[in-house]
Amino acid sequence: MGQVTIYLDDEIERKMNEAVKSARVSKSKWIAQLVQEKVANEWPHSIAEMAGSWNDFPSLEDIRQTQISDVQREQL
Repeated sequence: MGQVTIYLDDEIERKMNEAVKSARVSKSKWIAQLVQEKVANEWPHSIAEMAGSWNDFPSLEDIRQTQISDVQREQL
């Protein structure tokens, strides 16, 4: 497992310490989770859970019925 050294200014470190305390994890685990989120190739689980949560969101058929024709593109 690799190790990384980072340097933070005092204000950022203070904010990180608050977030770490709130999350109840170690600093190392908190930072590792942030890095994992940034390099992930898929949506976070919290976003995937929101799918279908809007009752008033129009259906695909409703959206397609309101589409207009695209304008004619000019030749290059």
